[in-house]
Amino acid sequence: MTSFLEDSKLIQTEIHDEMKTSYIDYAMSVIVGRALPDVRDGLKPVHRRILYGMSGLGLTPDKPHKKSARIVGEVLGKYHPHGDSSVYDAMVRLAQDFSIRYMLVDGHGNFGSVDGDGAAAMRYTEARMTPFALEMLRDIDKETVDFTPNFDGEEKEPVVLPSRFPNLLVNGSNGIAVGMATSIPPHNLGEIIDASVYMIDHKDADINDLIKIVKGPDFPTGAIIMGKSSAKQAYRTGQGRVLVRSKTEIEETNKGRQQIVVTEIPYQVNKARVIEKIADLVKEKKLEGISDIRDESNRNGMRIVIELKRDANPQITLNRLFKHTQLQETFSMIMLALVDGQPKILTLWEMLEQYLLHQKDVVTRRTQFDLRKAEARAHILEGLRIALDNIDAIIKLIRESYNDAKQRLMDSFGLTEIQAQAILDMRLARLQGLEREKIESEYAELMKQIAWYKRLLAEESLLMNVIKEELLEIKAKFADKRRTKIVADAEELDEEDLIQEESVAITLTHLGYIKRVSADTYKTQKRGGKGITGLTTRDNDFVKNLIITSTHDYLMFFTNTGKAHRIKAYEIPEAQRTAKGTPAVNFLNLMQRERITAVIPIQNFASEKYLIGVTKNGIIKKTDISEFDTNRKTGLIAIKLKDGDELIGIKETTGTSNVIIVTKNGKCICFSEDDVRPMGRLAG
Repeated sequence: MTSFLEDSKLIQTEIHDEMKTSYIDYAMSVIVGRALPDVRDGLKPVHRRILYGMSGLGLTPDKPHKKSARIVGEVLGKYHPHGDSSVYDAMVRLAQDFSIRYMLVDGHGNFGSVDGDGAAAMRYTEARMTPFALEMLRDIDKETVDFTPNFDGEEKEPVVLPSRFPNLLVNGSNGIAVGMATSIPPHNLGEIIDASVYMIDHKDADINDLIKIVKGPDFPTGAIIMGKSSAKQAYRTGQGRVLVRSKTEIEETNKGRQQIVVTEIPYQVNKARVIEKIADLVKEKKLEGISDIRDESNRNGMRIVIELKRDANPQITLNRLFKHTQLQETFSMIMLALVDGQPKILTLWEMLEQYLLHQKDVVTRRTQFDLRKAEARAHILEGLRIALDNIDAIIKLIRESYNDAKQRLMDSFGLTEIQAQAILDMRLARLQGLEREKIESEYAELMKQIAWYKRLLAEESLLMNVIKEELLEIKAKFADKRRTKIVADAEELDEEDLIQEESVAITLTHLGYIKRVSADTYKTQKRGGKGITGLTTRDNDFVKNLIITSTHDYLMFFTNTGKAHRIKAYEIPEAQRTAKGTPAVNFLNLMQRERITAVIPIQNFASEKYLIGVTKNGIIKKTDISEFDTNRKTGLIAIKLKDGDELIGIKETTGTSNVIIVTKNGKCICFSEDDVRPMGRLAG
């Protein structure tokens, strides 16, 4: 075995050393070649190749659509050596008005929907470029960007597109690389161009100036951003989160009921899944007050209708929908892009700076190209002017010459090789018909252009002004109104602020049914009154607790296992006076065999009060009420119990109260609570 290894060409290496180098090579290939966009044009390689491939096929907006399979084949065969589904899926996204703010591909056929429906197979759909795509490619034929050989060396492809508008910020980008990810939201074209122009006009502009212009992301699906500060923080640091909430309205039906109508949902949220989730929550009785849900969306827009029960509070229901479904979503902003081939997290200012540097390079190279072209034409026109001055002699020379006409023209009239060749390339009839006035006019115009191009290359301020004018031209042509509304910080819109504060009666039965009714439901009766039915109970069930409290107060539920659960009084479903109520397990995370032994209303956890609890085995514990000013889904530990012990009761005290404990045998003990030392909630 040893001799085989020695004689062969195998290279022996430690696997961890090989993994280090190979995995880094793989990671960089994914980062640079697939997953992350270039900061200059905002495109990943596959998107860039799709647009360039469509350009090569001549699929401009004024031309007919072409089969998607033909486009995919062009891109695969020339530029993108990967699977056809990767190209088609990328092209489909560029054609979806709910995925991209300003579409780069004009799709014809089924290109998917906001319900998550997939696009039709590529053999059925057709596509062409949009006017926005033309702006991405404009002047690419003027050597404005570098080209590189394709995967087999037979074609050339652009390293980056000229991108005549800041596509990375306008359309955003998202992708998962190796060890990093990018998530850049789309923005309003007008705002981004205004910010770019401001940077051109004000050399000392900083991030604080820009965030006054760029209000926040502008999603293609609209919706509402909750909070003005979260996006600004992301613009300052390159990372942050924005809370996006659906646009809703509360309407009244002909039957006198109310319904919630959703007309816009957060970006990248699947509408069908949202409806399915709401239906599941209603079925599982985790969401009360909804009688029906239906999708009335059509080609005119989105409309999800959620019908409410007669006694349902629409604001409470709506806030619970925001809490438990994707009608409210958090969008993570990670402004990561490639800068000089390296991944970097950028602020808003840095992104615009990189874009303007790219435009400066593009316009400089375009101007140099136009200058070379103008000088070449002027050079030929100078030769034609000489020809006009000597037209008869030149025509005679050409007719008399056979193989040496070019050299004789150069020797006789002082023409350059290029000028002589241009004259020889003209037919004699055309040469005889040359109009001096036309040539002189074209030559004078060219000399003006040459002077302008040279001045443009010499003066940076003029160059930047050209960029500014072209950006404003695009704004005037394509800018639209903001779709996503930005409102006050989400913290300012607390659910409690939407609930009217009123006195309510909370009833809890032995079997765990709980309900809330207005305290006004129960009226004082005179002597001899027969009373009214407070609620309907099942057999073997009875009212265990009756609490009068405010809708804004907390309710602490203590269980036999020593756990404490906390909710607001208004979170308990409101019910009719005679209704039996809702099982408490629907909104309290109770374990099997865990039952409620006490309910205590608490208005303020900062007050100087205590809770005294007693267990079945006679253990007593006193805890400051502030220890319970937190909330966990699984509940808090109020008292640690030994095996076989249970919490049987707990009461609120003032710190100077007298405590009476009564046994089932009728015996009691009375003492001052000063005799009990306060302990921490987690103390034994």
